[in-house]
Amino acid sequence: MYPACNREITNAGWDTRTNKENDRMSEELAIEQLIDREVFVGGKLVGVIKGQRFSPRKEHVKSLRIDVVSDVAQEYMRKPAFTAPLAKELIHSLQPDGSIRISKSMRELQRRWRNTIRIDEGLYAPDEMVGRAVVDNDSNEIGKVVELKKVKRTYKGAVVELLPRVKFRMGLPDRVLIPVDQFSRTTARLDEVILSTSLERVTALTSYERLNFGSDEEE
Repeated sequence: MYPACNREITNAGWDTRTNKENDRMSEELAIEQLIDREVFVGGKLVGVIKGQRFSPRKEHVKSLRIDVVSDVAQEYMRKPAFTAPLAKELIHSLQPDGSIRISKSMRELQRRWRNTIRIDEGLYAPDEMVGRAVVDNDSNEIGKVVELKKVKRTYKGAVVELLPRVKFRMGLPDRVLIPVDQFSRTTARLDEVILSTSLERVTALTSYERLNFGSDEEE
């Protein structure tokens, strides 16, 4: 005879899985309800919510993506960008008119935008980059982003864990620092960040040499 199943354990496992699935579905529905809503700090229109990163890991999806109003970008960004992250924790309330209020000031939003990297015409927070696949300009995957590195209080490099075949072919270590200005764009559904050139050309850059073998220190 087969041993009897422990119904409590079985049910507990099912409930846990079901609860996790329900939580994920609830969060997806909540995000869908926020898309195209205007975001305000006080009485100032900041932008419009357009979505979020597509990733199954919650720690990689702490921010929403917003299209930023041009005058706000001009005033509160070092270099104006069309899109930027909005930390979910800053959302204070949904107003009767359908707009969203942020719990912090514009100065706090500005501080957070300075703690990003720029790719094309958008700003990206660290949580939006970690875990992304890195692809060269010929659509060849070379590795994934594991963290960002600051030099003099500004993110200058992305630590990329290379695929075994890539590091062996090029004689590189497990991880290398790629200058963030070598990223040309991101993809949504595939959760990728695309290089503007080949990895071979990136490793020949002075900025690559400085990041990987220079004396720059993280601050």
